[in-house]
Amino acid sequence: MTRKETRSRLWMIMLGASMTLLAGCNDKADEPQPADENELITTVNLTFTEQGTTTSQTFLWQDKDGDGGQAPTRFDKITLKPNTPYDLTVELLDESKTPTENISDEVAEESDEHLFVFTTNPATLATYTYADKDANNLPIGLKGTLKTNAAAAGKLRVQLRHQAGTKDGTAGPGTSDVDLTFDLTVQ
Repeated sequence: MTRKETRSRLWMIMLGASMTLLAGCNDKADEPQPADENELITTVNLTFTEQGTTTSQTFLWQDKDGDGGQAPTRFDKITLKPNTPYDLTVELLDESKTPTENISDEVAEESDEHLFVFTTNPATLATYTYADKDANNLPIGLKGTLKTNAAAAGKLRVQLRHQAGTKDGTAGPGTSDVDLTFDLTVQ
């Protein structure tokens, strides 16, 4: 092989290698995907409607500047009747935007990525039953029933777990979009 042929082959090999590298650089499959961010929620409305009546009460948590910054401007204490079932609905808002964005709609649309968890302390204070499910038959928690027990005082923890790709019906996987602990009095 002559020197000219060697250079020509070397040139072709380098050209082929360059094209392979360029093609690899354009491969979107190798690029990291952006993280699925948690929702910004500035207001949580919990509406309790006594079953069999039209009597309802709404309790509110509000932090208009979002997580961090200023302390919440409103954090209601919940008072409910003993031994009473309540239909519970949750409304989530992002008031940092104009107009206000209803995050409950987004949670409903992405129900396979979200789970509300309601925990009372002491555990005997009340029980929660889910009334809504996602396409995989896993609970969501935008609607449910909270049944109070005997008169007592304690806490109601409300968590919205963001579980993109990991939802299994338990609180474990994911991160929290909301994690609030309300004072709860049953009297």
